[in-house]
Amino acid sequence: MPQAAEIEHLLRKAMDVVPVERLWVNPDCGLKTRAWKETVEQLEVMMEVTKKLRAELNGK
Repeated sequence: MPQAAEIEHLLRKAMDVVPVERLWVNPDCGLKTRAWKETVEQLEVMMEVTKKLRAELNGK
């Protein structure tokens, strides 16, 4: 499963081509094949990265 650095890298690439106000962060369908523990951990990583990038964009 992707780590925070990989998720951040991919989101930054997406931000280069998609206006940030139209960019949504969604898990891929591969999480449905994982155990709940793995799924929750991955979603927490995605949320952490998303919050970090939002704070950067908002100048905080």
